[in-house]
Amino acid sequence: MSNQLGFFRILVAEKLSYERFQHSVGVEVLAGELAEKFGLDVYAAQLAAITHDLAKSLPYREQLKKANEWKLIHYPEDIQNPQVIHGRISAYILKEEYGVTNQDILNAVANHTLGRPNMSDLEMLIYSADLTEPGRNYDGVDKLREKLYYDLREGTLACMEYTLSYLRQINRAVHPLTVLAYQDLKNKLEL
Repeated sequence: MSNQLGFFRILVAEKLSYERFQHSVGVEVLAGELAEKFGLDVYAAQLAAITHDLAKSLPYREQLKKANEWKLIHYPEDIQNPQVIHGRISAYILKEEYGVTNQDILNAVANHTLGRPNMSDLEMLIYSADLTEPGRNYDGVDKLREKLYYDLREGTLACMEYTLSYLRQINRAVHPLTVLAYQDLKNKLEL
C-alpha cells in the first residue's frame, strides 16, 4: 500500500508545480493526522489528499474539454467557473488511468472543492484539509484548524461557512452544490 502511495506522490510531483505539490503534501500530512484522530482509514485519507489536485495544472480549456468528453459537467456554473471541476477530472483519471476503485477515495477527490450533500467522513476530511493544511496562512485559518481538530463535522461546517463568506466578500458566485452541501451538513448538525 505505501508503495502505491509513493507512486502517486511521484506522479503528482511530476504533474503539478512545486508550490501546488507542496500544498498537496500539506493536505496529505493533515489528512493523515486527522484520519488517525477520528479513526478513519489513514491510507485512504493520504491517497485522496495527495491526488486531490492531480488535474489542477491542466489549462482550463483542456479541463473543460475532458469534463465534457467524460460527462463531468453537471451545472452551468461548472462551465462558467472551470476551476471547480478539477476534482472530478482528477477522480476520473485516478479511476480510469490508475485503477483506483475505492469509491470513498474517488468521491473525496471529486468533491474536495465544492462539497456535496451527504458527504462521507473522508470527503469532509479532504474538503477541510484542503482549506486548512499547514501551508495555508490567512486570517482565521488557526480557528478553523482548531474546530476541525475538535470535531470533523463542526470543523467542516466552519470551513464551508468560511468559504461562503469569502466568496461573497469578493463578489464571486457561490456554486449551488456548495450551498446544498452546507445546508445538508448544517441541518444534520442541528438535529
